[in-house]
Amino acid sequence: MSENIYVGVDLGGTTIKVGICNAEGKLLHTYEGPTGTADGVDTVIDNIEKYVRQIVEDSPYSWEQLAGVGAGLAGFTNIREGIIIHAPNIGFRDVPIRSILENRLNKPVKIDNDANVAALGEAWSGAGRGVENCVCYTLGTGVGGGIIINGSVYQGFAGLAGELGHISVVPDLEAIQCGCGKMGCLETVSSATGIIRMANDAVARGDRTSLSLVEKIAAKEVFDAAKAGDEVALRIVNRAAFYLGKSMAAVAAVLNPEVFIVGGGVSKAGDILFEEVRRVFAKLAPEPLQKGVTIVPAELGNDAGIIGAAGLLLRS
Repeated sequence: MSENIYVGVDLGGTTIKVGICNAEGKLLHTYEGPTGTADGVDTVIDNIEKYVRQIVEDSPYSWEQLAGVGAGLAGFTNIREGIIIHAPNIGFRDVPIRSILENRLNKPVKIDNDANVAALGEAWSGAGRGVENCVCYTLGTGVGGGIIINGSVYQGFAGLAGELGHISVVPDLEAIQCGCGKMGCLETVSSATGIIRMANDAVARGDRTSLSLVEKIAAKEVFDAAKAGDEVALRIVNRAAFYLGKSMAAVAAVLNPEVFIVGGGVSKAGDILFEEVRRVFAKLAPEPLQKGVTIVPAELGNDAGIIGAAGLLLRS
């Protein structure tokens, strides 16, 4: 075998997942182990090195075929310098991870945040494969995002591009404060946290809804209730979808992507979410900016991070 391989690292607070990809973005092998956060920064770095070496050793590929390693994580990163500025879930602050790993592995290393690598993974071999320009939303506890332009991650001058959850879309009279400190961010209404908040508010107001019978409301219960015809739940889902579609109309006016990819736990709601998002986008985006544009669910699930991290070596 003479083909190059690329290893992606998904660095989480509990688990480190690693995967080998080929140059076409096909995931060939995976491996995972504990992060070791409680034992400190040095242990976490030791584990990254160990798992990267282990996955190559366990594969039919040689160390010489490894062209490089990419890593994605949740946190603030200086992408150009390869420094993790602050990643609370792994206890890193001002850690020059790229240079450390390059010295240990003697291979090129690149890093990026988790939303960017997930977007790159979907663009490379998921819902956006074959597309040069796409935007990826990740709807989970918050709203993350990644922008792919001409096949590569667009990072902006400070590496902070793609903060889609902090587009201000909610009018002042309806807006609440976001965790970022500003008012009316998309994240306050279209994340799982926002959907749960709206559901709890409805129950607290005494709205007639089956959600009042749920001991601890999760976003899934809201979507299930909406699908069953609960008017309050449907109103919440439509509100989350409206502002998501509104944000896409704004993004389309700036970037004109060919595909909007929506991933994360909230995206599993399916048609009840996507149909309304598409309707709102069609209503709010100028017609020329809609032509040929699709809004689709993500395909790679939990593998998007390791595939996208591996892709940093080729497409960033």
